[in-house]
Amino acid sequence: MFAASDLFNLQQTEYAHLFEDGEPAWEMLPRLKGFLETAIKPANNASVSSHAIIGERVYLGEGTIVEHGACIEGPAIIGNNCQIRHGAYIRSHVIVGSNCVIGNSSELKNCLLFNDCQVPHFNYVGDSILGHHAHLGAGVILSNLKSVPGNVLVNGHDTGLRKFGALVGDHAELGCNSVLNPGSVIGKNSVVYPNMNWRGVLPANQIAKNLAQQQVVERASSTK
Repeated sequence: MFAASDLFNLQQTEYAHLFEDGEPAWEMLPRLKGFLETAIKPANNASVSSHAIIGERVYLGEGTIVEHGACIEGPAIIGNNCQIRHGAYIRSHVIVGSNCVIGNSSELKNCLLFNDCQVPHFNYVGDSILGHHAHLGAGVILSNLKSVPGNVLVNGHDTGLRKFGALVGDHAELGCNSVLNPGSVIGKNSVVYPNMNWRGVLPANQIAKNLAQQQVVERASSTK
């Protein structure tokens, strides 16, 4: 389930050519830098606040809105009809598809977002790929660097990458404040519950639930 065609509708990105048939989708991530460094044609077709910061190597599509306080460092390509909201920070080597939302205090770095992605509140997306209609709840973190030496592994497979966050399949939902550890793969239409600390592979059409139990007890009466 690691091939791009297993996780993503490749018709929902203009950059399907960056993937190669049959290879794990994470193999595309090291190619992002070279592609953007050579292929980008900077242009501003968007509505950009005078208080936003836009780098010299940035393409902004038609109908896109960049609010005050946003920073797009570049090189980066932002598609059509996107919302880049206040406080968003888009670093180097990022491709954002059309109809996407990058919200307040969300940070992107070396990643590809398919069309219709939602990264709306307090999110970190590093060295990752988000599929069509993938949605990140508030506070979701896609961690991309192991705290110990060595490459990131996926179910025991060496990715060859020191930095690799996650592959998040089409229509996947990640609940608020969940954390995906480096090398996570979330299949199409799957759900990760809020506050989960997830590691590894979640197949398509599955739900990962936090088994922690809440307890409600009667409050002792108090005198005033």
